[in-house]
Amino acid sequence: MATPNITPERADLGLVSPEELAGPPRSDASQSRLQSPFVAQSAVQERPWPIPAESVSTKSVPAWTENQKILFRIAFVFFISMSLPNSLDWYKEILEFDWLHLHYRDLYDVARFGSGLTIFGNKLFGSTLNGYAPWIITLIFATVAGLIWTAVARFRNAEARDYKLLYYWLRVVVRYRAGIGIIGFGFTKLMPTQLPYPSLGVLNTNFGDLTAQKIYWLSIGIAPWYEVFTGVVEVLAGALLFFRVTTFWGAVLLFGALADIVYVNFAYDGGVHGYSSYFVLLSGFLLIYYIKDIYNLLIRERLTIPNYFAPTFTGWQQYGRIGLKTLTIGLFLVLLFWLQYVNFRYDPYKQPAQKGIKELRGNYNVTEFRLNGKELPYSPLDSVRWQQATFENWTTLTFKVNKPVELDLSNGGGAPMRDINRTFELTGVSGGQRVFYYEADPVHHVLYLQDKNRGARNAENREFLGNNRDLGGTNEGGARDRSRGEGRRGEDRRGEDRRGEGRRKDDAGESGKPDNWIPKEALAIIGPEDPKIDPIARSARRTKGIDAENRPAKRNRMILSYTAQDGGNKVILRGINETKDSIYVVLDRYNRKYALSESTLKAGKYE
Repeated sequence: MATPNITPERADLGLVSPEELAGPPRSDASQSRLQSPFVAQSAVQERPWPIPAESVSTKSVPAWTENQKILFRIAFVFFISMSLPNSLDWYKEILEFDWLHLHYRDLYDVARFGSGLTIFGNKLFGSTLNGYAPWIITLIFATVAGLIWTAVARFRNAEARDYKLLYYWLRVVVRYRAGIGIIGFGFTKLMPTQLPYPSLGVLNTNFGDLTAQKIYWLSIGIAPWYEVFTGVVEVLAGALLFFRVTTFWGAVLLFGALADIVYVNFAYDGGVHGYSSYFVLLSGFLLIYYIKDIYNLLIRERLTIPNYFAPTFTGWQQYGRIGLKTLTIGLFLVLLFWLQYVNFRYDPYKQPAQKGIKELRGNYNVTEFRLNGKELPYSPLDSVRWQQATFENWTTLTFKVNKPVELDLSNGGGAPMRDINRTFELTGVSGGQRVFYYEADPVHHVLYLQDKNRGARNAENREFLGNNRDLGGTNEGGARDRSRGEGRRGEDRRGEDRRGEGRRKDDAGESGKPDNWIPKEALAIIGPEDPKIDPIARSARRTKGIDAENRPAKRNRMILSYTAQDGGNKVILRGINETKDSIYVVLDRYNRKYALSESTLKAGKYE
């Protein structure tokens, strides 16, 4: 029986006859209640004609064409390769986790891993193609594998009628890969740590001294509640992908949110265009499943009753399915949420966690500066004299000089455990801004400072690696270091070559042995770094990471005694700077008014 073609346009033009409106007598099929995300429920309930039985019968679904089968075989190999971890280290780490003392980064690394085929390298014709070369290599491999699969099927005369069941499981793999991955990504925004609120040192930097990437990251960081909103969108998209009936809406949210991130990363050289493109790819694949129904409903304006294949689970299969889904939700929506909150509250991964000396915190004018006993008057062109100084809420001292610094173009991410290796406050910042991490001996009022900017070597701090010689390991890294220009001699404060001096005595030796630049008595007072945060934030990963990173590295160093007067409104620093010169610095605190209002949602606990 033909179905009446009643459209809004025909009704508006008066072209619908009374017979069509009345329709044939109702049958039992018209009493069914079919639900669909594409058809209003009222339209289903009040339909004045019967639904042809063959419209919902699986027997009427035609067999797949040969081209559809070939495309599916290629897509199957490609998306399986893109959805599963491509490194054995990922599996080893899961087995080695201390599941009773987890760090947020443990589950984050489970959610975020390398994918695609990299056994053939990550370059194509000598280029990484902005990070997309592994995708193309994987697609080439998948095409070859798909054609071989087709040839074998034809040779064996074992052509399947369709691959509906295999397609279902492929979508399950892609759904959960995209859902788990974006939830890990989204929680770092929901608890705003990925794009931190700017530090005082960054706020004191001239706008023209910030890179395009830094400007974009700060434009989100200064609006933490907007950052939270973007996190809600990403986490919601991931949660919706865990359920088959809400996959469409999760894929739409994911595609829209991440496509925007891809665009801004290309526009501002953000550095995460590859990973965000990855989720656009996965969500786009999931949306292909619905294109035909969307086209019929929105373009052709036809009655659309989706009929999607899903296997029937019974017995142990159903229990196993529910158990795995519950475990996934428990790990990545409940446990990861808690771990991310702890990280946000006590140990934000992009900024130091230790509390700075309270009486020193704030902005300071440099009212007096002496070098080797000689006073240097203020001059914006002086390459030695400090122009301004800031003590952050955490263990960082920043000051500005008229001398270029090596620019760190990273986004300050990764998973460094030590505060000295958390570099977001200096990445993308030029203009002579110097950033030093300090360890304080409050008994003798001495600061032991180390330069946080190690230039190209900053990338080595993103993860703790026991075999990284530059962090105290034993691997052969001399050639690597020299290739980065680290064999150059130092320059003096006026930019003149100091070839005769060689390496400073307080630098770490090739053996990586401790150089004892901080006296044992002071070390006993300072104490270890690991216990200096709230006990609830301590984890096996943090302890292990601090131990691995707590080995000598080549850095500029200063040892300065401090005297705080009038509650810290005036601070006097005296001691030895990074070039072994004697300095005497008088700082006067001032209250700088910023156009930016202070955030009500800041990471870390420093009171």
